[in-house]
Amino acid sequence: MQQIEERIRAYDQNFTTMVPTKFIRFMRTCVLWQIIRFIVINIKMLVVVSKSH
Repeated sequence: MQQIEERIRAYDQNFTTMVPTKFIRFMRTCVLWQIIRFIVINIKMLVVVSKSH
């Protein structure tokens, strides 16, 4: 098991990860967008809770 872990190296050519684009980084740090998402998620939760009662 340890031999397999030694062969895996992060950021190697065979190890690909998703790198966020400039737009995605902006959306993650934009306070206005986060407030909108917060409101939308809360509305969805209210709908689910209201259906269960």
